[in-house]
Amino acid sequence: MRDIKEHVPASEEKETMNMIRSIFEQPSAEHARSQMGQVLDCLQRKYPRAADILEEAAEDLLAYTAFPKKHWRRIWSTNPLERLNREIKRLFNVVSIFPHREAVIRLGGALLTEQHKEWVAGRRYFDEQSMAQLCKQDSMTEESEYKVAN
Repeated sequence: MRDIKEHVPASEEKETMNMIRSIFEQPSAEHARSQMGQVLDCLQRKYPRAADILEEAAEDLLAYTAFPKKHWRRIWSTNPLERLNREIKRLFNVVSIFPHREAVIRLGGALLTEQHKEWVAGRRYFDEQSMAQLCKQDSMTEESEYKVAN
């Protein structure tokens, strides 16, 4: 998104970003792909470089549609990762000077271990039922690929 903003005038930035966000608000994978095409067409007319950047990233941006719909909102958001990175940065800034490399690894490892335990034991990012559905979907894909190969 930041790369696209560089190729759009500031006065048009909000409208352009809303247009791109509309891709993620679609009810199905087909609608999302269709909306991506419409956004690309619109951007191509006004800002061809921004459209090229979006087109290069299209498959990555739409990768979430390969998962069950229940997972979509969690997949396209990077908020938990950004929050974890901010916490690591805050903690490292508090300490500021480390005696050696191992101390950095130990502190970072302790923080990541604590976060992992919280994710496992505490609030779940994905519930077990939706993960079971995903695993079932994955095994069905593997079976169909095996049949095609043989």
